[in-house]
Amino acid sequence: MQEPFILSGRHRKNHMFVDRAEITIISGKGGNGAVTFRRDPYVPDGGPDGGDGGNGGNVIFIADKNLRTLMDLKYKRKYQAENGQPGMKRNRFGKKGQDLYIRVPVGTMIIDKETGHLMKDLVSDGDTVVAAKGGRGGKGNVHYKSSTRQAPNFAEAGGPAKTREVILELKLIADVGLLGFPNVGKSTLLSVCTNSKPKIAGYHFTTIDPNLGVVYLHDTSFVMADIAGIIEGASQGAGLGFKFLKHIERTKVLIHVIDVSGSEGRDPIEDYKKINAELEQFDARLAHKPQIVAANKTDIVTDQEKYDEFMEFMKAEGREVYPISAAARQGLDELMNAALRHVENYVEPDDEPMVMFDFEADEKEEDYRVISGYKADDGVYVLEGKQLLKIFNSTNFTDSGSIRYLYNYINKQGGISILRELGLKEGDTVRIEDFEFEFTED
Repeated sequence: MQEPFILSGRHRKNHMFVDRAEITIISGKGGNGAVTFRRDPYVPDGGPDGGDGGNGGNVIFIADKNLRTLMDLKYKRKYQAENGQPGMKRNRFGKKGQDLYIRVPVGTMIIDKETGHLMKDLVSDGDTVVAAKGGRGGKGNVHYKSSTRQAPNFAEAGGPAKTREVILELKLIADVGLLGFPNVGKSTLLSVCTNSKPKIAGYHFTTIDPNLGVVYLHDTSFVMADIAGIIEGASQGAGLGFKFLKHIERTKVLIHVIDVSGSEGRDPIEDYKKINAELEQFDARLAHKPQIVAANKTDIVTDQEKYDEFMEFMKAEGREVYPISAAARQGLDELMNAALRHVENYVEPDDEPMVMFDFEADEKEEDYRVISGYKADDGVYVLEGKQLLKIFNSTNFTDSGSIRYLYNYINKQGGISILRELGLKEGDTVRIEDFEFEFTED
């Protein structure tokens, strides 16, 4: 069995988190059909025996749970599958081109750049999508033998490769998202509740890349994400802006971590209002996700009056509030139990789905047989059509049978009638691609 060719971005030390990339993918071209004839001894009229060309390889995206960044795809921008091999004598088929597998992290959306439509959201490990299908192999000359054409000296060209620009958009797959301003203790909370080891330091914007961890609780588990810190104006792209906000779109519940200690002069009520205002401005659906408030650093509260005011405000807001100290590991069981309860009771909202790419229409376009025509500015009559071009490229212009096959196709598909309606007369020039011919009436 032929092994597929696989591209993947392996983990590197100190690698950079990249969650968006635009690349060009090219499927394999179909192999041409063969023009051969039997030459066996004692077989005077062997006839055609040209085999079909092999199909071109597909470009396939596959989700890999071991990857977490699109970094490799950010810097290598072009990917091409293998072409199919041409057919051979004795009716032997050409070898199929190898499929090209491109591995991406779980949670990657594959988007057709031209239409903006979603091809596939790869949300589970092993999910795949054929994003560019290889060209079909061309038929060998054995298929063109007939009662009036015993020795066809032409075969079908292989189908063209498919070139497509795609956008890769990674959105983390996490059940719980940690929300809050920089340096409020989200990374510490993640590290003490999960198996994650995020970088933690006492300065703003410690977390510049998302970190994931698994919380194990009561014989079950859920994934929790600490995503890059948000600042005022993030919904318009300020700071880490969209890089942060888009990664909480898939979460089931948000834990809003707020520093209530007063140790850095922050106003917890204002912090709460600003963060939720950014959610509302970026996407109103985020503001309506279940949200638990984790009142962090309660072990070092410096202003009890302001802390009490904050708790009264949360009560008025109708929020669940859990006083905790991530550093001292206080109150974490209650907080994680509340998060688990929301995860287990989560109901997917009836959001308007993203427009899906129409693969069926795209496939029909590849087999499009309609011929169109127009009169160019230089007076030449032009014929166009995808299937026309394929047959044209298969034509042996030294063979009258091959030329007749081309003419019959054009006539059958209405190409001659179209040009006559435009004024085509005997002696006029007809152009297909870069080739020009003088039109002659039968």
